[in-house]
Amino acid sequence: MLIRTPADLGAVIRDRRKHLKLDQATLARRIGASRQWVIEVERGHPRAELALVLRAIDILGIRLDATVGPETNEPPSDGVDIDAIVASARKAKP
Repeated sequence: MLIRTPADLGAVIRDRRKHLKLDQATLARRIGASRQWVIEVERGHPRAELALVLRAIDILGIRLDATVGPETNEPPSDGVDIDAIVASARKAKP
């Protein structure tokens, strides 16, 4: 699945951070950002600084793939099912 919105990306970052058992403050320190910045990114803030987002993705071990090719709705066989992560995050909202 493609990440289509800042909220989709935030859900992936939050899910991976939790999977690695990192709290927001620890991730923020590793990125060189504030905890508030991590909170905003995880909530899908659309104006997050790209350099920090890329640093977060790198620190969390998230693979960023910019492949150009035919569109498909199938998740990569060796990747994370982003559809499931996003659906889970949407269900968790109050």
